[in-house]
Amino acid sequence: MSLPPPLEKRPIRRLYRYGLKHRGRLLAGFLLGVLGGGSIFGMLASLSKTANKAFASDQVEGTLEALISSDSGFLFTALLLILFFLLSGLGNYFSIYHINWVGFKVVEELRRECFHKLQVLQLGFYSRHSSGELISRITNDTMQVQHAVSGVVADIVRQPLTLIAALAFMLMTDPVLALLSLVIFPVCVAPVIIFGRKVRKYSRQSQEYLAGLSSVLQENVSGARVVKAFGMEAYEEEKFERENRSVFGRLIKTVLARNINQPLMEFVAGLGIVAMMMYVRVRHLEVGDFFAFAAALGMLYQPAKMLSKVHMEIQKAMGAAERIFSLLDEPIDVEESPDAVDFQEELREIRLEGVGFDYGDKPVLQDVNLTIRAGETVALVGSSGSGKSTLVSLVPRFYDPTRGRLCLNDHDLTTLSLKSLREHVALVTQDTFLFDDTISANIAYGREDAEPDAVIAAARKANAHEFIQQLPKGYDTKVGERGGNLSGGQRQRIAIARAIYRDAPILILDEATSALDNESERLVQEAINAMMKGRTSIVIAHRLSTIQHADRILVLQEGRIVEEGSHTDLLEQNGIYKHLYQLQFQS
Repeated sequence: MSLPPPLEKRPIRRLYRYGLKHRGRLLAGFLLGVLGGGSIFGMLASLSKTANKAFASDQVEGTLEALISSDSGFLFTALLLILFFLLSGLGNYFSIYHINWVGFKVVEELRRECFHKLQVLQLGFYSRHSSGELISRITNDTMQVQHAVSGVVADIVRQPLTLIAALAFMLMTDPVLALLSLVIFPVCVAPVIIFGRKVRKYSRQSQEYLAGLSSVLQENVSGARVVKAFGMEAYEEEKFERENRSVFGRLIKTVLARNINQPLMEFVAGLGIVAMMMYVRVRHLEVGDFFAFAAALGMLYQPAKMLSKVHMEIQKAMGAAERIFSLLDEPIDVEESPDAVDFQEELREIRLEGVGFDYGDKPVLQDVNLTIRAGETVALVGSSGSGKSTLVSLVPRFYDPTRGRLCLNDHDLTTLSLKSLREHVALVTQDTFLFDDTISANIAYGREDAEPDAVIAAARKANAHEFIQQLPKGYDTKVGERGGNLSGGQRQRIAIARAIYRDAPILILDEATSALDNESERLVQEAINAMMKGRTSIVIAHRLSTIQHADRILVLQEGRIVEEGSHTDLLEQNGIYKHLYQLQFQS
């Protein structure tokens, strides 16, 4: 049997600590709940006295004036009854407000922390988790927690007080009848515990299946062109339907487990009412006392029913909370050192010293020693899986080397602040990503103080200004999701303009022209050549024609640099590079 997790790791404990950040509002909600719940006792006592007087045999006959002048005791208890109703209503109203405020605030903080965590996790994390799953954790799972924190906590504060007040009144009115009414309570507790565990299990599974459904949906929308091109609509519908049925099945099981308590408690309550009526008939209880006792009994069972649901909702939310905290607890492989410094020097060199990198147990880079001088253009070639993309990903610290170290000038990258390091790097990849915003905003991404003249200048250098001017709103044209309103060549030139605008001394080009037609490639290559002037450039290219003028070409094989030199030197070596060159130009 597995042991429970440490107390500080339990989701409910961690949620409690989030709530304590707002202890002032929690205290206000609790005190107001005490007012609302405590007023129940006064309400029942006033109701008993008022009802006894109202149904007494010596009732006052005549007008309202006669009642006022002859029965001040009745009016006093009636006014008290109204006052306690008012206090109960206002106390509960403002208690719910403050506790809900805390609940919504906790969920807001959880969502913010989850989103922040996604910003600092390394790229390897995203390759292990689908985007649909991650979106589900921040939206669906937090909604489950929100319902528990805001709705359930309010009941936890209010309902026990109501239950205690009603129970105290019942015991004071008739202890024997009260005990008779309460004897069936243990019968209600067992199913609450049993089915509460099932709710937690089914709820967690339903959230996991819902994440899978979100992933399938997002992939289908993003890959609509591929789906239609391969005629796979029916296949995608079947895949979606499998996930949809799984979600439905788990949700139904959750509903069954969560709501089984309702009919059980209603049946038990029916038995209690019949037993109570028989007892009242034997004891000849006063009408007012019986009336108030029945009201107290109703108030007693209502909190019991609500608290049983509270238990179910807590179990349901804990499954979602576990998934949220598993994201927040995800280890960060690339962390900034507490004493990291900004890199503010003029770049002299990028140096790799005995660098190795492993994906799990698989070595990807092995003993790489390389120095790239400022202003030099170095090209990386090699077969797929040789380690080219991994090597360039180490420069902006998307990953850290497993062995060895990588330096800018004489500074180990791990000693530099991530912000200052990445400000020195501009990246253009084959899979260009544009945000669903204007062209201007995409070029000056992240810069609220973007200068229109600088944006236009960057677009001109990227051979993008001409086609941008022909768009309906020019630089204010929305590019659509992932740049869907633009062609591949246009998207790539916008990405190059973004890199030019960034004006970073280090430029990384990862197969930036491999997916373009000849005309687009020519325009993009011209833009790249203009961008590379005066910058330290690392280029990955399958098309060897684009790197023939590089200062150095490195050939990678199984994570090692096996050949190095200029285009002409490597052809003369009659090695791997020449073989790749012949495959492309003599086929």
